[in-house]
Amino acid sequence: MCTPEFIDFVCNQLQPLGEVRSRKMMGDYVIYVDEKCVIIACDGLCYVKKIPEIEHLMTEAECGFPYDGAKEHYILDIEHRTHSLQVVAILRDVLPYPKKRKK
Repeated sequence: MCTPEFIDFVCNQLQPLGEVRSRKMMGDYVIYVDEKCVIIACDGLCYVKKIPEIEHLMTEAECGFPYDGAKEHYILDIEHRTHSLQVVAILRDVLPYPKKRKK
């Protein structure tokens, strides 16, 4: 489980990229930049999707599963701000917007 302080830290690290917000989901958090889901935060770690566009930036990253049944993700070291901003900027640019829920 992530602390509110950790989520605030993650959001502050990503602030230069645009509108950043978090949403609590299933006990942990999803971090959005410009309304795109870029990070799953679980147990004090930041998980990002394994996509080819960031592979060259994540060659030394650990990998893991943010929750049971999830695909393997990269673990982003959010404390390294410059690197994190590079990775998340690419994710923001290439990931799709979430699908609208039908009411």
